[in-house]
Amino acid sequence: MNDFPWLTIIVVLPILTGSFIFFLPHRGNKVIRWYTICICILELLLTTYTFCSHFQLDDPLTQLAEDYKWINFFDFYWRLGIDGLSIGPILLTGFITTLATLAARPITRDSRLFHFLMLAMYSGQIGSFSSRDLLLFFIMWELELIPVYLLLSMWGGKKRLYSATKFILYTAGGSIFLLIGVLGIGLYGSNEPTLNFETLANQSYPAAMEIIFYIGFLIAFAVKSPIIPLHTWLPDTHGEAHYSTCMLLAGILLKMGAYGLVRINMELLPHAHSLFSPWLITIGAIQIIYAASTSPGQRNLKKRIAYSSISHMGFIIIGIGSITDTGLNGAVLQIISHGFIGAALFFLAGTSYDRIRLLYLDEMGGMAIPLPKIFTMFSILSMASLALPGMSGFVAELLVFFGIITSQKYLLIPKILVTFLMAIGMILTPIYLLSMIRQMFYGYKLFNVPNSYFFDSGPRELFVSISILLPIIGIGIYPDFVLSLSVDKVEAIISNYFYR
Repeated sequence: MNDFPWLTIIVVLPILTGSFIFFLPHRGNKVIRWYTICICILELLLTTYTFCSHFQLDDPLTQLAEDYKWINFFDFYWRLGIDGLSIGPILLTGFITTLATLAARPITRDSRLFHFLMLAMYSGQIGSFSSRDLLLFFIMWELELIPVYLLLSMWGGKKRLYSATKFILYTAGGSIFLLIGVLGIGLYGSNEPTLNFETLANQSYPAAMEIIFYIGFLIAFAVKSPIIPLHTWLPDTHGEAHYSTCMLLAGILLKMGAYGLVRINMELLPHAHSLFSPWLITIGAIQIIYAASTSPGQRNLKKRIAYSSISHMGFIIIGIGSITDTGLNGAVLQIISHGFIGAALFFLAGTSYDRIRLLYLDEMGGMAIPLPKIFTMFSILSMASLALPGMSGFVAELLVFFGIITSQKYLLIPKILVTFLMAIGMILTPIYLLSMIRQMFYGYKLFNVPNSYFFDSGPRELFVSISILLPIIGIGIYPDFVLSLSVDKVEAIISNYFYR
């Protein structure tokens, strides 16, 4: 047990200080915006300090643990703790949320509510990644839905109500399965009901029960990740959301689904996971090909980037299904890497929309000469997305490749087939990304617009783009920086399979 409640402060600080926004004197949006940015920076510094001074890298067990009785009648605890698996996503959350708040500067309508919702999401995301109690995990998971729904329906595009309704129907539907799974596993305790992760990780269930629990959790996380065929809410949501919301969606929200798959499906239900992992790998391979071949047909720029997100999530699913150290480390690295790359691409799509007020690729063209800085950043980050060596995506996808090839669980022919499908997906990725850049930036279309004068990226936008680009290159050159966090925990999870 930890003496000082570091994690409770980190989880509660954003939403608590965010609620003071409504009491600020209303002197324009500047005060509100700077107040929110200061909270985000303070939270990020506090998180970084806590992890640097109190987290031991070589210890795979839960650290900074806190355990307080919350509701006596229900035997419900406030349990928090972090290990190598959750530390990366928590730091990613802090980093992306701070930059998304900085990116939300064009928002002027109801800016108090907007910034409060951003901070409420921040608390929910960090709470999900650090919960050590299943019911607390579920509550934090739900804390995410209402802010995203409101951000979509109030600050989205023309079809915002349609996409917000679709988002809430899909994700709330997935949450029902999550709640049933949480209560089922909790009540099916050996002697007394328990929701403690540590206790549940050492418990065994009858095979049929474990499979039922696994399917319930899988549906919930498949909606969030998104895994086909439960992915259709994502392109609509991204197509309509403001780009600061898109940064949070692509950077963090999708990663919560993948994190849940590892944290609950792999850790708590290993027998069912080894039964389902061939199916996961099959779906992952199909998803990479399907999304990569659907993407070129999207006229809407943000939808095209959304399909590239779905394709990249396929690698995470294959890494989780490979049941090898290398594959799972690759999946964890891809979670972090794609968090940066997805957020950066949506940010650049949004800033270019602010300039030219066009979202459809066939109406664009010739942007490279009036907007050289946006063109440069867009090109570099598209290269990162298509896994150029030296960028973070390359290392992550390479590790997943090695993971599936060295897996002892599968026969040679299926492994060759999956690797072949993944390779085709990697060939399709440059096709849709490079054609997107060609349609946007080359040609002469925008020069025909009379009296057209565009401002290129300002200092704020360059700062956001470069801040995301630096860790992408840093992880690409020195991936051990992220892998050293998770490698011991991953080894502990995988060894659990072979000793049970």
